[in-house]
Amino acid sequence: MAIEKHINFFELQKASEKPGCPLCRIVSDRANRYIDNTLFEHVADRGFRALHRAAGGFCSFHSRHLVSFRDGLAVAILSQDILEDRIENFESIRAWRPKGRCPVCVEREKIEHEYLDFLNNSGGNSPEERELREFFTASDGLCAPHYNALLFGQSGWKRIVPRWIRTFQEKKFKELLTRLGVFIELSAYGRQKEFAALSEKDQVVWKEAAACLSLNIE
Repeated sequence: MAIEKHINFFELQKASEKPGCPLCRIVSDRANRYIDNTLFEHVADRGFRALHRAAGGFCSFHSRHLVSFRDGLAVAILSQDILEDRIENFESIRAWRPKGRCPVCVEREKIEHEYLDFLNNSGGNSPEERELREFFTASDGLCAPHYNALLFGQSGWKRIVPRWIRTFQEKKFKELLTRLGVFIELSAYGRQKEFAALSEKDQVVWKEAAACLSLNIE
């Protein structure tokens, strides 16, 4: 099925113009919007409140972002639910265990699967697919975790991925590996002049490698 120019296309295009994994950027931006919308619109929603309470609130990673949002009343209301449950367990000397998952983590995974499926449908030769290939191959490409998710999905079974993505991504990873080898070799004592001759980007290639090997979903 050919892709169409809807929000996924334009968000991917915009994210591809910036440094790092485009999907990490999209997931991070949309997860933050989800938190913002939740605080503004859903704090009085009993269904959401029940899911949030069963999960014990947002996970530690997403909870720490709450202080950056301005809706203190919404954070207070959600926190009250969680604190009541904690106090009840403390007083009864029972370990608290979640009965659900962090709503933001669930939303983040939905976003990831949505965009991975979108990329998997870009193997044709329509004008839209050619345009997508052009801007995506000018980007830094997917990080290793997101490329692994593209290849294997949730099931762990290998999926058929468009050849252009595989060619682009695996060339990127091999080039990064080569640059890391040069960095390591020239970091040896006595090779300072050779190291200084490296490009500014290659002198800090370890930062690029660290970003490539982990999800950046701040």
